[in-house]
Amino acid sequence: MCRWLGYYGNPIEPKELIYDTRHSLIEQSRRAAPDSAIANGDGFGLGWYGKGRDAALYRSESPAWGDRNLREIAGVVQSGLFLAHVRAATGTPVQQTNCHPFRYRNWIFVHNGFVDRWAQLRRDLLFAVRPDLFDNVQGSTDSEVLFHLALTFGLEEEPLPALERMAGYVEAAGHAAGSEHPLQMTVGVADGERLYAVRYASGPVVNTLYVSSEVDALRRLYPEDERWQHFSEDSRAVVSEPLTDLPGLWHEVPPSTALVLQKGPDVEQPFRPQPPS
Repeated sequence: MCRWLGYYGNPIEPKELIYDTRHSLIEQSRRAAPDSAIANGDGFGLGWYGKGRDAALYRSESPAWGDRNLREIAGVVQSGLFLAHVRAATGTPVQQTNCHPFRYRNWIFVHNGFVDRWAQLRRDLLFAVRPDLFDNVQGSTDSEVLFHLALTFGLEEEPLPALERMAGYVEAAGHAAGSEHPLQMTVGVADGERLYAVRYASGPVVNTLYVSSEVDALRRLYPEDERWQHFSEDSRAVVSEPLTDLPGLWHEVPPSTALVLQKGPDVEQPFRPQPPS
């Protein structure tokens, strides 16, 4: 399985989450799961927002733990909204165009999971992508097609309903092809102003996703710990795996749940795929 993280809050150096914690994304990239010795070494990516409207990307097909340029960038950039991803390929080539995040205008997208029977469904799902978006599909992964289907179904206008329509469309196509559990996904999506996250699967096995506690609660829990002082009140992180073992820091996102991290109150709501009419 892949691993990813998203951050929303005041500007910080991405290395604080990618490198500096005990179970950082870099440490997670050395393995596919806590009980597995197989690495997430099939590429990585970092997408972040700075002064402009659109996100910047740095992606490579090399293992994240050995890339000096990633360490340099993550220690110099200051960003209040970013997504990072380490990849474990599931049948598609190890190449830069298959590395997350994927980008369209001001939108970036990361995914952990798979579309069951992808080789069988790929052509039909690609043909469902809106024609003006088709040239933006540069790789061969199911993840990139999920992103462009979400765009096709209205991601720019109404993000969470569009993701529900995307999931419903993929499930319907999978069921028609004979798949019992067509979709497994945690996704992170950002538009420069908000971070959206979803945990969902068609079957009973659902990849993990966690969100950090509110900063005020962490300051009350650990008043002597100075690391929380430079985070703003609305700072939150969403991660595939907890980055530290600190009690009270991470809360598991329930299956079939969507989150919106934003200025002001965050949103948590049920995620219900909508089949095509």
